[in-house]
Formats: sequence, C-alpha cells, structure tokens
Amino acid sequence: MKTTYIKLSLASLLLLGVYSCKKGEATASDYELSASADSASAMISDSVSSVANMKVKDKQFIKTADVNMEVKDVYEATISIEKSVQDLGGFVTHSELHSNVISEDIYNTSNENAMLVKKYQTENTMQVRVPTERLGELLTLINNKKLFLNSRVINAEDVTANIKYAELEGKRIKKTGENISQLKTNKDKVKMGDENMTEDNLQQLANMDVTDNLKYSTIDIYIKEPKLRIAEIAITNSHNIDNKYKFNFIYDAKNAFVEGFYLIQKIAVGLITVWPILLILGLVIYFLRKRKPLKNNTPTLSE
Repeated sequence: MKTTYIKLSLASLLLLGVYSCKKGEATASDYELSASADSASAMISDSVSSVANMKVKDKQFIKTADVNMEVKDVYEATISIEKSVQDLGGFVTHSELHSNVISEDIYNTSNENAMLVKKYQTENTMQVRVPTERLGELLTLINNKKLFLNSRVINAEDVTANIKYAELEGKRIKKTGENISQLKTNKDKVKMGDENMTEDNLQQLANMDVTDNLKYSTIDIYIKEPKLRIAEIAITNSHNIDNKYKFNFIYDAKNAFVEGFYLIQKIAVGLITVWPILLILGLVIYFLRKRKPLKNNTPTLSE
C-alpha cells in the first residue's frame, strides 16, 4: 500500500513537471509576442511623447502642445497641416503666414524693363485644436513635415481637483439661491439674488471652458524655412521713365507765364485789401515832409 502511494506521488510530480514546463514555454512565447507588439508600437509612436497619449485612472488632463520646427516649404506644410487637422475632427483657430524680406534690389535690363529681386524667408504661426484623443496622431503627422525640430513642448495639466472644486461651488451657489428665495422680498434680496445669479453664470462659463479644453487639445505651431528664397519679378524701368518726363521746357515755360500773371493779380488784390494801412502811411509821410521846411526856416540864437 505504501509502495503504491509512493508510485502515485512520483507520477503526480512528473505530470506537474511536464505541465509546468509547457506553461513556462507558453508564457515565454506570450512574452515574446507581447514584446514584439510593444516594439512595433514604440516604432510607430517613436516621435511622439507619451504625454500626448497619457491616460490615468480617475484623473483628467488638459493637454496642450507647442511645436517649433523648420520645413522645406512653409506654404505646402501649412496646407498639409490644416488638412490633417480637419481630417482628425479638429479646426484651425489662427494661421498667420508671411514673408520677411531680407533685401530688395532693382536691376535695369533695358530702357523699358527691369527686374526686381527679393530675398525673403517665409514663416507661419498657427494655432489648431484637435480632439484630445487624436493629439498623438496630429503630432506624428506634423513631425513628418520637419527638416529640423527646434523644440516641442507637450503639457498635461491635471485639473481633477479643479473639476471637483467646481462641482462643490455649483452646489454652494445653488444652496445660496435657495436660501435667498426664502427671504422676504426687499432691495437686499433682489441685489443678493442678482449677485448669486451672476456668480452662477460665471461658474457655468468656467465649467464650459474646462469641458471644451478637456475635449479639444490646443497646439501652437511655428514653422519656417531654413534658407532664404529668391523671387524675380519683372517690372518697368521706372528710372528711365522718370528721366523721360522729368522736364518739358515748353510746358513748364507756359505754366511759368500763367503763374506769373496770377502772381501779379494776387499782389494787386493784396494791395487793395490793405488800403487803409496804405492811406495812413501816406498821410504820415505827407505831414512829416510838410514839417521839415518849418524846422529849417527857424532862426537860431547865434544869428
């Protein structure tokens, strides 16, 4: 009996050993599959920070990003980013594309034609918003357009406590409104009711703002081209045109004669306008001249 028990025990141990080996092999195989899947996932999201896709149980985050990079063609990159944002269910809130002119020169190529040569650098400042769950996808698409990444900042602000506080504030405001409604109607009650309603409106606005920021992430994007571009613009030789019409003797002489005639008329009209002053001056001169002979005829003491 004892021998039989020992044999059964040994058989059980052997079976357990075989099962454990098979289980270990299965576990190793599962681990290898999991590792390969994780590796593939890491390759796909290699250029995107884990912050963009971060999820924590019982936590809520407002996510924002700031990207500064250089691209081959700013205009083409802008169109591509805007299309990607729309495809992901987002929208563009700001896009300011402009060219900074470094230099501007004019070269005359003939008596009539010239060439305007501009050296410039194009850049664009954008702000877009996408559903928060698609933030990582958009950052990957933006990253594919880069020649050089100057900087990328991704923020995830934990607003869990703020949301809880907003709920408590809502309950307080509601309770205050109920207490005010039980008061006797007078000026103070009307004022307190109005103030409580204003506070309730502001709280609802803040809640809507937080909800919107939780649903949509904001991304600020600055892109520019690393090298200067050159634009050649055909224009008219303005210098030659200026020389052509700079002076016309017959026309200018005619205008000078007419302007001289008008000047004489203006002088005559001016003299007529100040006739009282001229009259007074004439009288003064007349009396001064009349008194001079009297002074000369007056005998002196020596005579």
